[in-house]
Amino acid sequence: MTLENLASIGKLKPHKPAREEITRLLAAVRRNLKDAQVKDISPETRFDVAYKAVMQCALLALMANGFRPSTNEPGHHATVIQSLPKTVGLSNERVMILDQLRKKRNLSDYSGAGIAEEEAAACVRAAEDLASTVEKWLRANRPDLIA
Repeated sequence: MTLENLASIGKLKPHKPAREEITRLLAAVRRNLKDAQVKDISPETRFDVAYKAVMQCALLALMANGFRPSTNEPGHHATVIQSLPKTVGLSNERVMILDQLRKKRNLSDYSGAGIAEEEAAACVRAAEDLASTVEKWLRANRPDLIA
């Protein structure tokens, strides 16, 4: 399914990206990745902060492609993650990993299930990898949107 198809069924909305918002989101991703490295906080908090960076990366990739999620639609986190092959060419394998992180975050948030140290570390690595991929894509395809 294309981004345009997702827009036609109400999952995405057209969006005109601005350099300032992309710059702000990239700075937020960097701050969150730095915070996720702090070992003095719980694995749950590090996981949450790293997951937030994943969502920010996926959001800015969508914005750079002229869309944003329709947040009044249920499942917008899944839509944003699953759009990554269309926005930055992410492999399906990497999307599946990010989607598992999304599910783990939901389970933790809504059931109180804990996050192990290894799970937090895996989320941080996935977030760092995605941030690198998105930033490279931006530099190659939308240099007008980054400093």
